[in-house]
Amino acid sequence: MSGASRYLVVFARAPRFGVGKRRLAADIGRKAAYRFYRRNLFETLDRLSQGPWRLIVAVSHFREARFFPGREVQVQASGDLGRRMATAFRDLPPGPAIIIGSDIPDIGVDDITAAFRTLGRADAVFGPAEDGGYWLAGLARRRPVPYGFMTGVRWSGPHALADTIASLPPGHSHGLVSTKADVDDGAGYERFRRGRVR
Repeated sequence: MSGASRYLVVFARAPRFGVGKRRLAADIGRKAAYRFYRRNLFETLDRLSQGPWRLIVAVSHFREARFFPGREVQVQASGDLGRRMATAFRDLPPGPAIIIGSDIPDIGVDDITAAFRTLGRADAVFGPAEDGGYWLAGLARRRPVPYGFMTGVRWSGPHALADTIASLPPGHSHGLVSTKADVDDGAGYERFRRGRVR
């Protein structure tokens, strides 16, 4: 992968009180959910800005760029999550690319480095989530993004990772990196609090 730029794209919602993280807010309250999301988002961006890649924040609307001063921001495409992610992969300049979400605490530079290393020997890489989804998806992009990639995926359920891997065409290899847990409800928040107290 030498000679090609590396891209780390963070899909994020602008941190606004009462917007997003509805399941978490229903369990722990809107204020606590907002504080968790905002803190985790900016800590993640600060931490991952230290890596040898170009970090881009992908937001849902251009007006949200004002929440990320000093950072490179792009606007996600319309459609379901699969279409938005596949379009982001297609629209970036040449080079391996990784997309992550913004609700996984403590993603480190080492995690992203391991994923890019996997793309040195595989066409795609995924970071499994404990619920059957995934926290990271990446493509080496040595060839065009496959037509149909990330279509037909049952999102927000236990089949998301398997469906996404199945959307890769024959002959496309993939690798996996470490499994992580997202924080999208009260149970996940309690696990997070037990594991990291500040």
